[in-house]
Amino acid sequence: MEKAPALNVLGEVLSPCSTTPLTGYFRDGACNTCAEDHGSHTVCAMMTAEFLAYSKYVGNDLSTPRPEYGFVGLKPGDQWCLCASRFLQAHDEGCAPKVSLSATHLRALDIVPLAILEQHALDG
Repeated sequence: MEKAPALNVLGEVLSPCSTTPLTGYFRDGACNTCAEDHGSHTVCAMMTAEFLAYSKYVGNDLSTPRPEYGFVGLKPGDQWCLCASRFLQAHDEGCAPKVSLSATHLRALDIVPLAILEQHALDG
């Protein structure tokens, strides 16, 4: 698996998203991606109780620990590399979390327009 160039949606070097909990398709702390990342885990988002409840409701429980997969479960305030399509779906439903533009991979723009990411930006 060859990583895509580590650039963010601002055209700069991709910043880390989270090492605690350790996130990313490659579990390297960044929202790096590659051709095999079919979910496009490219949006660095700060979890909220509302988003975690929504994600669980639509079938992706991110809050329950799954030790068999080394997953501790997320809580509000944690940052996580979300699938771009799930972020867009949450935006459309009015419950999208805030995002770090500097830590959101450029490939997120294949799915989510920059203007939508900017509406939810933690940084500029």
